[in-house]
Amino acid sequence: MGPITLSSAIDPVWAAFLSPELASRMQFGWTISVHIIFASLSIGLAPFIIYFTWKDVRTNELRYARLRSFWVKVFAAGFVMGTVTGIPMSFQFGTNFPQFAEVAGELIGGPLAFEAKMAFFLEAVFLGVLLYGRDRVKDRTYVISSVLVGFGAWLSGFWILIVNAWMQTPRGYEMVTRNGMEIAKLTDPFAAFFTPRMPWMYVHMMNASVISVALLVAGVSAYIVWKKPDTEAWNTALKLAVVLLIVSAPFQAVHGDAYGRHVEDTQPQKFAAMEAHYETGQADLHLLAFPKSPEALTDPRAENLVTVSLPAVGSFLASGGDFDAEVIGLNEYEENPPVALVFWPFRFMVGLGFLFIGLALWGGYLTYRGRLSDSTRYLKAMIAASPLGYAALLTGWYVTEIGRQPWVIQDELRTSEAVSSTLTGTEATLTLVGFVVVYVGLLLTALYVLKWLVREELQALGVRESSEGGWHGPIPGVSDND
Repeated sequence: MGPITLSSAIDPVWAAFLSPELASRMQFGWTISVHIIFASLSIGLAPFIIYFTWKDVRTNELRYARLRSFWVKVFAAGFVMGTVTGIPMSFQFGTNFPQFAEVAGELIGGPLAFEAKMAFFLEAVFLGVLLYGRDRVKDRTYVISSVLVGFGAWLSGFWILIVNAWMQTPRGYEMVTRNGMEIAKLTDPFAAFFTPRMPWMYVHMMNASVISVALLVAGVSAYIVWKKPDTEAWNTALKLAVVLLIVSAPFQAVHGDAYGRHVEDTQPQKFAAMEAHYETGQADLHLLAFPKSPEALTDPRAENLVTVSLPAVGSFLASGGDFDAEVIGLNEYEENPPVALVFWPFRFMVGLGFLFIGLALWGGYLTYRGRLSDSTRYLKAMIAASPLGYAALLTGWYVTEIGRQPWVIQDELRTSEAVSSTLTGTEATLTLVGFVVVYVGLLLTALYVLKWLVREELQALGVRESSEGGWHGPIPGVSDND
């Protein structure tokens, strides 16, 4: 009998429920969930920073300088966190999914390299100018720096989404045998970069990031306005966030409806999972769904759900106008994605989307009536809603990624085939635990930095913190114009 090692002692315990494939998928899913928060923060903050910088330079008003300074610091913190959380993902292609890297390397290597060399360095260089160059460069150079930082953030999203869109609807390649292994050979770069999914995904993701950050800006602004109602700077930020929500939230709903038809055309199995549609034929649209039993939470089906549905509207939306259109059901496929992890997140995301529209219209009405900063109820609602944009964004990504299963490259490479054949359950599980611990620490650090920045802003505005941790009114003689 050989010696008992730590690996041999742990393996039987964990291997029963965490295979290398499951642990690797969970690890990558967790990593990208945290990373996407910071990536979308950069994307969504870009229009705010450009606007505040332009207004600061153009008007020389203190309110815009204050807002520009605050949100550039938040952008910088998010940029650092995004870098730290993003770098390990490229290594996970090699450590956990080497078969995917081998098969798709010729298609995904270029966009990933472009993202680093074009977008990342563009952001990094000119972010330094934004942070330290206000009194060192000309006004025009400073404004251009803000535009280039924002352009870099959106360019980064462009290159990353090229990779993901290709995985969803692969084009511009052919499968060839090289060294005894089938790989994807690039044949048409334009077709590979601009797949049918790319424009849909890019617009939806960029707008989702704007909504998420608009809610964050509105939440922070509402909190500061709640504590100091006469602050000109943060009343301005709150109004701007509401205006952006009025535009972006309804647009997301309209675009999402059209996006859904595209998904049905290109990934009908995912569309069926989004509606838990099992039998091929006419499809209803479930506006609301509630489980009749705990089983429905893990296996949602028409018979175990209480739904508020529009008959045949699912067919109408999928086909673009035909109530009698046939929608392929999940029973037609040999292997389906975990339907519950697609169906319920989709309902959650859509529900939040309509909540955002309601908050935007409510804020627009209060702005029109000149009561935006006077409505304590609305301020508290926006404070509570500040993280919900990210919740909607993440659940949308879960629908996108989990709904593609069992494929990592649609109809070409299964996720089970992409995982390393030498990785053990113990190794994958222990690294998963390590990533969870470290990334939770990074999230808490980011939240602490944001809290610290808000506290510093309140103190600068003359709002005093009590010994119990609350905040008292402004210090006499101090205003945000000082």
